[in-house]
Amino acid sequence: MGEREDERSVLRAARRVVVKVGTRVLTHDDGSLALARLFAVVEALAALARSGREVLLVSSGALGLGRAALGLATLPEEIAERQALAAIGQSRLMGLYEQGFGRLGLVCAQVLLTRGDFDDRDRYLHLRRTLLALLARGAIPVINENDVVSSDELRFLPGEGPAVFGDNDRLSALVATKLDADLLLLLSDVDGVYARDPRRDPTAPLLPRIDDPAALPDETRGLAGFAGARGGMRSKLEAAAIASRSGTHAVIASGRRADTIARVLAGERCGTWIPARTALPARARWIAFATAPRGVLHLDAGAVEALRRRGASLLAAGVRRVDGAFAAGDVVELRGPAGAVVGRGRVRCGAEVARRWCAGEPPAGVRNHHALVHRDDLVLEHAPPRHGETDDATGTAGG
Repeated sequence: MGEREDERSVLRAARRVVVKVGTRVLTHDDGSLALARLFAVVEALAALARSGREVLLVSSGALGLGRAALGLATLPEEIAERQALAAIGQSRLMGLYEQGFGRLGLVCAQVLLTRGDFDDRDRYLHLRRTLLALLARGAIPVINENDVVSSDELRFLPGEGPAVFGDNDRLSALVATKLDADLLLLLSDVDGVYARDPRRDPTAPLLPRIDDPAALPDETRGLAGFAGARGGMRSKLEAAAIASRSGTHAVIASGRRADTIARVLAGERCGTWIPARTALPARARWIAFATAPRGVLHLDAGAVEALRRRGASLLAAGVRRVDGAFAAGDVVELRGPAGAVVGRGRVRCGAEVARRWCAGEPPAGVRNHHALVHRDDLVLEHAPPRHGETDDATGTAGG
């Protein structure tokens, strides 16, 4: 986790930058709007745009502004009430950004997204084209989850909660990977990732660099968020991990310091840097991160071994149980015998056909050695080297 002084010089070359601004950046400790801080972010982003960089802003804050507009002391628990506040606050939030960027001679554009915009691959690709068109026109997209309608698109897996963005941290990572951004900058009210909770331990050291967020202890990854904010440090590290595996650098830093954005883009040691890794192909990124899995395939140990060691396709013989209601072409989650997530894949048939196939009743015209999930549609937690083209993941160690 160490870092040489000059290593971050790679960030100076970032041309396409996604900046996520959290609720706690835009508000004071009492929940009121920090207007000067919001306009300081606008100034910094405008400077990036004027320097020739392409800038996208993912902004929280609509719920807080809606609550303030109605004079509520706390956020309500009911989904419909929260959606009403989001509807009130979103227009106010966008008005502030239009005012700020407009005074600096820049145009911004509101983009409200739901999970469905990422689940459906055609919509996913169209979103990319639209965002690229905005950037080509010199506009700054201001992106947020469409909280007003997003609950209509919740989908559930057996025994699981709803598959939604959860917070704008993940949304910002999906946008960054979708557009092959060079940098994802996650701005919060803390200076970066600490080894321990600095509120409880003032001596906790800041981690300047993290190469593998998943390897961090729970004490570090699970640092809680603050009142009024949906995402804690865990969600930021998960977003950074998505960006890193997609070939995008990520930095978690304080948005309450006026010079943070400029310092990060100057390659200075500021916040916590999660370096980019070799990028997954675009199709694999969609399977791994963008779309919500519609079901679960529970694998036996032999199938997991074949997937991880030999880069095999998944055969029905290696599947012990099928959960969920999915159609051919949907993405499903793959889990090992102990329930640990192995990866994701795009399945070749619907759930009922898959259940019969895994029970030894393959569809008409399909042989047992045909793949239930082909290797080209598989993304594993730890990608294996690929060897012989005849290796397949069945319930045995053999091919």
